[in-house]
Amino acid sequence: MANTFTRTLAALTGLLMFAAIYMTFVFVPTEAEQGIVQRIFYFHVPCAWVAFAAFGIVAISGIFYLWLGGQIWDDLGYACAEIGMVFCTLVLVTGSIWARPIWGVWWTWDSRLTTTLILWLLYGGYLMLRAMAGDSPQVARFAAVIGIVAAADVPVIVVSVRLWRTIHPAVLITKQGEHGLTDPRMVATLLVALAAFTALFAWLLLIRFASLRTRSRLAALERELNLAEAAAGDL
Repeated sequence: MANTFTRTLAALTGLLMFAAIYMTFVFVPTEAEQGIVQRIFYFHVPCAWVAFAAFGIVAISGIFYLWLGGQIWDDLGYACAEIGMVFCTLVLVTGSIWARPIWGVWWTWDSRLTTTLILWLLYGGYLMLRAMAGDSPQVARFAAVIGIVAAADVPVIVVSVRLWRTIHPAVLITKQGEHGLTDPRMVATLLVALAAFTALFAWLLLIRFASLRTRSRLAALERELNLAEAAAGDL
C-alpha cells in the first residue's frame, strides 16, 4: 500500500514538474523590466516555500520528541532537516543567479539574503551534529532544541523586507497595475510550480523517512540482540 502511494505520488510529481517547466518557459509572459532572467522566480519562490515548510516540520517534530520521546518524531525531524537543507541551498543558489544580472552582484548583505544564510548555517550545524555525534537520545534531544530555535529565523526572513531597508522585493502578488505578478498567467504559473515542488518535497520525505525508520528499527533490534547475548553470557 505504501509503495503504491509512493509510486503514485512520484508520477504526480513528474506531471506537475513537467507542467511547471512548460508554463515557466513557454506559457508565462516575459517580465517587462527584468526580462527572461525573471523566470527563475518560478523556481526560487517554491524552493523557499519548501525549505520553510520543512524547517517548520523539524521544529514541530522536535517539540513532540522532547515532549513524548518517540523515535518516530526524531526520524521525521531529521528527514525534514536534510530535505530542507537541499531546498534552502537551492534558494541561495537561484537567488544569486537571479541577482547577478539584476543587481550587478552575485551576493549582497541584504536583510533577507543574510537571514536566509543564517538559517542555512543553523541547519547545517544541525546536520553536522547528527552526522558526527552519533544517534544517542542525548544527541537527538540536543538536535531537537537546535531545530526548534533555528526555525524561529523563518518568520524573521518573511518579515525582513518590512523590518529593515532592503532591495529584495517585498510583494509577490498584487492587484493589476501594481508591482508584482500583474499577469494572471504569472500567478497560475507560480501556483503550479508551488504545487510541483510541494509534491516533490512530500515524495522525497516519504522515501527518506522510510529509510530512517528502517534504520531505527534495525538499531533497536541490534540493541535487543546485544542485551540477549549479554544475558546469555551471564548465565
